[in-house]
Amino acid sequence: MTVEIESEYRPSEDEPFMNDRQREYFRNKLLVWKEEILKESKETLANLQEESQNHPDFADRASSETDRSIELRARDRQRKLISKIDDALERITDGSYGYCEETGEPISLRRLEARPIATLSIEAQEAHERREKVYRDD
Repeated sequence: MTVEIESEYRPSEDEPFMNDRQREYFRNKLLVWKEEILKESKETLANLQEESQNHPDFADRASSETDRSIELRARDRQRKLISKIDDALERITDGSYGYCEETGEPISLRRLEARPIATLSIEAQEAHERREKVYRDD
């Protein structure tokens, strides 16, 4: 079911949480984000193919390899991000988008606006990070 939303529309606390307009707003936001990442990836691949020349100077070769390594790590992070975006789109479809995976409570619209792939409320995320810090320090 597709709902038309105006380009200036922003989700509001004054409307029912995760109504059709909000879900469509976040779906569009996620799709645009994914499209931008894929476009950047294609540009990076083209640049890497252009740069795949052999540099006679060792310093130039080392610099080029470092740049390539950084780009490939960035692409890997973006690949993982695309997977999270796809997961969020799936949650929109199944109706679980916008709700905390731990508590089942709604995730604030401000948090979803800032991080549309969020799966935890601020409180649950903070508790998760505290637990992670405790276990990491052991």
